[in-house]
Amino acid sequence: MKKYLCEFLGTCVLVLFGCGVAVLTDANLVATALAFGLSIVAVAYVIGNVSGCHVNPAVTFAMWIDKRISGKDFWLYIIAQVLGALAGSALLVLLLNTTNVGDYRTVGLGANGYGALSATGITLPGALVTEIVLTFVFVLAVLGATKDKKNSPVAPLVIGLTLTLVHILGIRLTGTSVNPARSLAPAIWLGGDALHQVWVFVVAPFVGAAFAALVSFFIDLGQTKKNKVEVFDIEKVEALEKVEPKKLVVKEEKEEQPEPKKEKNNTKKPAPKKPTNKKPNNRPRKNQGQKQN
Repeated sequence: MKKYLCEFLGTCVLVLFGCGVAVLTDANLVATALAFGLSIVAVAYVIGNVSGCHVNPAVTFAMWIDKRISGKDFWLYIIAQVLGALAGSALLVLLLNTTNVGDYRTVGLGANGYGALSATGITLPGALVTEIVLTFVFVLAVLGATKDKKNSPVAPLVIGLTLTLVHILGIRLTGTSVNPARSLAPAIWLGGDALHQVWVFVVAPFVGAAFAALVSFFIDLGQTKKNKVEVFDIEKVEALEKVEPKKLVVKEEKEEQPEPKKEKNNTKKPAPKKPTNKKPNNRPRKNQGQKQN
Protein backbone atom coordinates (compact mmCIF):
# COMPACT_ATOMS: atom_id res chain seq x y z
CA MET A 1 0.00 0.00 0.00
CA LYS A 2 2.89 2.37 0.74
CA LYS A 3 4.20 2.25 -2.80
CA TYR A 4 0.82 3.18 -4.26
CA LEU A 5 0.53 6.08 -1.84
CA CYS A 6 4.03 7.19 -2.84
CA GLU A 7 3.06 7.16 -6.52
CA PHE A 8 -0.01 9.23 -5.69
CA LEU A 9 2.01 11.84 -3.77
CA GLY A 10 4.83 11.92 -6.31
CA THR A 11 2.52 12.52 -9.26
CA CYS A 12 0.59 15.14 -7.30
CA VAL A 13 3.81 17.10 -6.62
CA LEU A 14 4.96 16.80 -10.23
CA VAL A 15 1.71 18.16 -11.66
CA LEU A 16 1.33 20.88 -9.05
CA PHE A 17 4.82 22.32 -9.46
CA GLY A 18 5.37 21.61 -13.15
CA CYS A 19 2.01 22.79 -14.41
CA GLY A 20 1.86 25.52 -11.77
CA VAL A 21 5.12 27.11 -12.95
CA ALA A 22 3.95 26.81 -16.58
CA VAL A 23 0.76 28.73 -15.74
CA LEU A 24 2.36 31.40 -13.54
CA THR A 25 5.28 32.10 -15.94
CA ASP A 26 3.20 31.93 -19.13
CA ALA A 27 5.01 28.72 -20.12
CA ASN A 28 8.50 30.19 -19.81
CA LEU A 29 10.80 27.68 -21.51
CA VAL A 30 13.60 27.42 -18.95
CA ALA A 31 11.47 27.87 -15.84
CA THR A 32 8.89 25.27 -16.85
CA ALA A 33 11.50 22.73 -17.95
CA LEU A 34 13.40 23.12 -14.69
CA ALA A 35 10.20 22.88 -12.65
CA PHE A 36 9.35 19.48 -14.11
CA GLY A 37 12.92 18.22 -13.91
CA LEU A 38 13.60 19.38 -10.37
CA SER A 39 10.26 18.00 -9.19
CA ILE A 40 11.31 14.55 -10.35
CA VAL A 41 14.70 14.88 -8.65
CA ALA A 42 13.16 15.93 -5.33
CA VAL A 43 10.46 13.27 -5.36
CA ALA A 44 12.80 10.49 -6.48
CA TYR A 45 15.09 10.93 -3.50
CA VAL A 46 12.08 10.70 -1.19
CA ILE A 47 10.03 7.81 -2.62
CA GLY A 48 12.49 6.12 -4.97
CA ASN A 49 13.39 3.39 -2.49
CA VAL A 50 9.72 2.61 -1.86
CA SER A 51 7.97 2.62 -5.24
CA GLY A 52 10.74 3.37 -7.73
CA CYS A 53 9.24 6.84 -8.32
CA HIS A 54 7.57 6.16 -11.66
CA VAL A 55 4.98 8.96 -11.25
CA ASN A 56 4.23 8.35 -14.93
CA PRO A 57 2.06 5.62 -16.54
CA ALA A 58 4.43 5.49 -19.52
CA VAL A 59 7.36 4.66 -17.23
CA THR A 60 5.24 2.07 -15.43
CA PHE A 61 4.30 0.53 -18.78
CA ALA A 62 7.97 0.24 -19.79
CA MET A 63 8.85 -1.27 -16.41
CA TRP A 64 6.08 -3.84 -16.87
CA ILE A 65 7.37 -4.75 -20.35
CA ASP A 66 10.85 -5.10 -18.85
CA LYS A 67 9.35 -7.43 -16.21
CA ARG A 68 10.40 -5.26 -13.29
CA ILE A 69 6.87 -5.02 -11.88
CA SER A 70 3.88 -7.35 -11.78
CA GLY A 71 0.61 -6.95 -13.63
CA LYS A 72 -1.14 -6.05 -10.38
CA ASP A 73 1.34 -3.26 -9.63
CA PHE A 74 1.04 -2.05 -13.21
CA TRP A 75 -2.67 -1.28 -12.88
CA LEU A 76 -2.55 -0.03 -9.31
CA TYR A 77 0.39 2.25 -10.08
CA ILE A 78 -1.49 3.83 -12.99
CA ILE A 79 -4.63 4.33 -10.90
CA ALA A 80 -2.58 5.97 -8.14
CA GLN A 81 -0.79 8.19 -10.66
CA VAL A 82 -3.98 9.39 -12.33
CA LEU A 83 -5.57 10.15 -8.97
CA GLY A 84 -2.41 11.96 -7.88
CA ALA A 85 -2.41 14.05 -11.05
CA LEU A 86 -6.07 14.97 -10.51
CA ALA A 87 -5.28 15.99 -6.93
CA GLY A 88 -2.34 18.10 -8.13
CA SER A 89 -4.53 19.88 -10.67
CA ALA A 90 -7.19 20.42 -8.02
CA LEU A 91 -4.63 22.08 -5.72
CA LEU A 92 -3.50 24.27 -8.60
CA VAL A 93 -7.08 25.34 -9.33
CA LEU A 94 -7.54 26.13 -5.64
CA LEU A 95 -4.41 28.29 -5.61
CA LEU A 96 -5.32 30.12 -8.83
CA ASN A 97 -8.74 30.97 -7.44
CA THR A 98 -7.01 32.93 -4.68
CA THR A 99 -5.07 35.09 -7.16
CA ASN A 100 -5.81 37.61 -9.90
CA VAL A 101 -4.07 35.54 -12.59
CA GLY A 102 -7.41 34.71 -14.10
CA ASP A 103 -9.82 31.85 -14.41
CA TYR A 104 -8.13 28.46 -14.68
CA ARG A 105 -10.11 27.73 -17.85
CA THR A 106 -8.46 30.73 -19.45
CA VAL A 107 -4.89 30.14 -18.29
CA GLY A 108 -5.08 26.47 -19.23
CA LEU A 109 -3.61 24.60 -16.23
CA GLY A 110 -0.60 23.62 -18.36
CA ALA A 111 -2.64 21.41 -20.68
CA ASN A 112 -1.08 19.87 -23.78
CA GLY A 113 -2.41 20.42 -27.27
CA TYR A 114 -1.79 20.75 -31.02
CA GLY A 115 -3.14 23.05 -33.67
CA ALA A 116 -4.78 26.07 -32.05
CA LEU A 117 -3.73 24.86 -28.60
CA SER A 118 -0.06 24.77 -29.57
CA ALA A 119 2.30 27.75 -29.40
CA THR A 120 3.67 26.82 -32.84
CA GLY A 121 0.45 25.39 -34.34
CA ILE A 122 1.93 21.91 -34.73
CA THR A 123 -0.25 19.43 -36.66
CA LEU A 124 -1.72 16.19 -35.33
CA PRO A 125 0.93 13.95 -37.01
CA GLY A 126 3.62 16.29 -35.78
CA ALA A 127 2.28 16.09 -32.23
CA LEU A 128 2.20 12.30 -32.35
CA VAL A 129 5.79 12.06 -33.61
CA THR A 130 6.99 14.65 -31.11
CA GLU A 131 5.49 12.88 -28.12
CA ILE A 132 6.66 9.44 -29.24
CA VAL A 133 10.25 10.65 -29.69
CA LEU A 134 10.37 12.67 -26.47
CA THR A 135 8.88 9.83 -24.43
CA PHE A 136 11.24 7.34 -26.04
CA VAL A 137 14.28 9.38 -25.01
CA PHE A 138 13.00 10.01 -21.49
CA VAL A 139 11.89 6.44 -20.73
CA LEU A 140 15.08 4.97 -22.21
CA ALA A 141 17.08 7.17 -19.83
CA VAL A 142 14.91 6.01 -16.91
CA LEU A 143 15.41 2.34 -17.78
CA GLY A 144 19.15 2.77 -18.20
CA ALA A 145 19.66 4.80 -15.04
CA THR A 146 17.71 2.38 -12.86
CA LYS A 147 19.05 -0.86 -14.33
CA ASP A 148 21.97 -1.13 -11.92
CA LYS A 149 21.53 -0.49 -8.20
CA LYS A 150 25.00 1.05 -8.14
CA ASN A 151 23.51 4.03 -9.98
CA SER A 152 20.95 4.73 -7.24
CA PRO A 153 22.70 7.85 -5.89
CA VAL A 154 22.83 9.56 -9.31
CA ALA A 155 19.76 8.06 -11.04
CA PRO A 156 17.36 10.82 -9.87
CA LEU A 157 19.71 13.49 -11.28
CA VAL A 158 19.97 11.71 -14.63
CA ILE A 159 16.19 11.28 -14.86
CA GLY A 160 15.47 14.85 -13.79
CA LEU A 161 17.95 16.34 -16.25
CA THR A 162 16.57 14.19 -19.07
CA LEU A 163 13.03 15.35 -18.29
CA THR A 164 14.31 18.94 -18.35
CA LEU A 165 15.93 18.30 -21.72
CA VAL A 166 12.82 16.91 -23.41
CA HIS A 167 10.74 19.79 -22.02
CA ILE A 168 13.10 22.36 -23.49
CA LEU A 169 12.42 20.93 -26.95
CA GLY A 170 8.75 20.09 -26.55
CA ILE A 171 7.22 23.00 -24.63
CA ARG A 172 6.80 25.19 -27.72
CA LEU A 173 5.52 22.25 -29.76
CA THR A 174 2.99 20.31 -27.68
CA GLY A 175 3.61 21.56 -24.15
CA THR A 176 5.54 18.29 -23.55
CA SER A 177 3.49 15.49 -22.11
CA VAL A 178 5.60 12.27 -22.01
CA ASN A 179 3.24 11.44 -19.15
CA PRO A 180 -0.41 10.41 -19.74
CA ALA A 181 -1.46 11.18 -16.16
CA ARG A 182 0.05 14.68 -16.29
CA SER A 183 -1.90 15.37 -19.53
CA LEU A 184 -5.17 13.71 -18.54
CA ALA A 185 -5.71 15.60 -15.28
CA PRO A 186 -5.66 19.19 -16.69
CA ALA A 187 -7.74 18.06 -19.70
CA ILE A 188 -10.45 16.65 -17.41
CA TRP A 189 -10.58 19.91 -15.45
CA LEU A 190 -10.66 22.07 -18.59
CA GLY A 191 -12.85 19.96 -20.86
CA GLY A 192 -13.55 21.21 -24.41
CA ASP A 193 -10.74 21.01 -26.98
CA ALA A 194 -8.16 20.02 -24.38
CA LEU A 195 -10.19 16.93 -23.50
CA HIS A 196 -10.84 16.11 -27.18
CA GLN A 197 -7.13 16.19 -27.98
CA VAL A 198 -5.88 14.42 -24.88
CA TRP A 199 -5.93 10.99 -26.54
CA VAL A 200 -2.78 11.99 -28.45
CA PHE A 201 -0.96 12.63 -25.20
CA VAL A 202 -2.11 9.33 -23.76
CA VAL A 203 -1.44 7.06 -26.76
CA ALA A 204 1.85 8.57 -27.96
CA PRO A 205 3.68 8.29 -24.60
CA PHE A 206 2.70 4.62 -24.32
CA VAL A 207 4.00 3.97 -27.84
CA GLY A 208 7.27 5.77 -27.09
CA ALA A 209 7.64 3.86 -23.83
CA ALA A 210 7.13 0.52 -25.62
CA PHE A 211 9.86 1.38 -28.15
CA ALA A 212 12.19 2.38 -25.31
CA ALA A 213 11.57 -0.90 -23.48
CA LEU A 214 12.31 -2.92 -26.64
CA VAL A 215 15.52 -1.00 -27.35
CA SER A 216 16.60 -1.39 -23.72
CA PHE A 217 15.95 -5.13 -23.99
CA PHE A 218 18.18 -5.53 -27.06
CA ILE A 219 20.92 -3.43 -25.47
CA ASP A 220 20.81 -5.58 -22.34
CA LEU A 221 20.72 -8.75 -24.44
CA GLY A 222 24.00 -7.88 -26.15
CA GLN A 223 25.57 -6.81 -22.87
CA THR A 224 24.42 -10.01 -21.18
CA LYS A 225 26.07 -12.17 -23.86
CA LYS A 226 29.29 -10.20 -23.49
CA ASN A 227 29.23 -10.57 -19.73
CA LYS A 228 28.60 -14.30 -20.03
CA VAL A 229 31.65 -14.69 -22.29
CA GLU A 230 33.79 -12.65 -19.91
CA VAL A 231 32.60 -14.66 -16.91
CA PHE A 232 33.24 -17.90 -18.77
CA ASP A 233 36.77 -16.80 -19.66
CA ILE A 234 37.51 -15.76 -16.08
CA GLU A 235 36.17 -19.03 -14.71
CA LYS A 236 38.20 -20.95 -17.28
CA VAL A 237 41.39 -19.14 -16.32
CA GLU A 238 40.72 -19.68 -12.60
CA ALA A 239 40.07 -23.36 -13.23
CA LEU A 240 43.33 -23.72 -15.14
CA GLU A 241 45.20 -21.90 -12.40
CA LYS A 242 43.81 -24.34 -9.88
CA VAL A 243 44.47 -27.48 -11.95
CA GLU A 244 47.94 -26.80 -13.41
CA PRO A 245 49.78 -26.34 -10.07
CA LYS A 246 48.35 -29.64 -8.89
CA LYS A 247 49.65 -31.36 -12.00
CA LEU A 248 53.10 -29.89 -11.40
CA VAL A 249 53.07 -30.99 -7.78
CA VAL A 250 52.16 -34.51 -8.78
CA LYS A 251 55.00 -34.61 -11.30
CA GLU A 252 57.49 -33.28 -8.76
CA GLU A 253 56.37 -35.82 -6.21
CA LYS A 254 56.85 -38.58 -8.74
CA GLU A 255 60.33 -37.32 -9.56
CA GLU A 256 61.33 -37.02 -5.89
CA GLN A 257 60.19 -40.51 -4.92
CA PRO A 258 62.77 -43.08 -6.16
CA GLU A 259 61.47 -46.18 -7.72
CA PRO A 260 61.61 -49.19 -5.39
CA LYS A 261 64.55 -51.50 -6.20
CA LYS A 262 63.86 -55.09 -6.97
CA GLU A 263 65.28 -57.40 -4.32
CA LYS A 264 67.79 -59.92 -5.64
CA ASN A 265 67.10 -63.52 -4.77
CA ASN A 266 70.40 -64.93 -3.46
CA THR A 267 69.06 -68.46 -2.95
CA LYS A 268 70.37 -70.50 -5.81
CA LYS A 269 68.30 -73.30 -7.05
CA PRO A 270 70.12 -76.66 -7.19
CA ALA A 271 71.32 -77.46 -10.63
CA PRO A 272 69.43 -80.30 -12.16
CA LYS A 273 71.31 -83.57 -12.33
CA LYS A 274 72.59 -84.44 -15.72
CA PRO A 275 71.59 -87.88 -16.84
CA THR A 276 74.57 -90.28 -17.11
CA ASN A 277 74.95 -92.36 -20.23
CA LYS A 278 77.35 -94.91 -18.64
CA LYS A 279 76.10 -98.48 -18.60
CA PRO A 280 76.47 -100.40 -15.36
CA ASN A 281 79.42 -102.90 -15.32
CA ASN A 282 77.88 -106.30 -14.59
CA ARG A 283 81.02 -108.41 -15.28
CA PRO A 284 82.25 -110.41 -12.22
CA ARG A 285 85.43 -109.12 -10.71
CA LYS A 286 88.49 -111.40 -10.67
CA ASN A 287 89.62 -112.89 -7.42
CA GLN A 288 92.40 -110.93 -5.85
CA GLY A 289 94.16 -114.16 -4.96
CA GLN A 290 94.30 -115.17 -8.53
CA LYS A 291 95.98 -111.88 -9.34
CA GLN A 292 98.69 -112.67 -6.83
CA ASN A 293 99.33 -116.08 -8.40
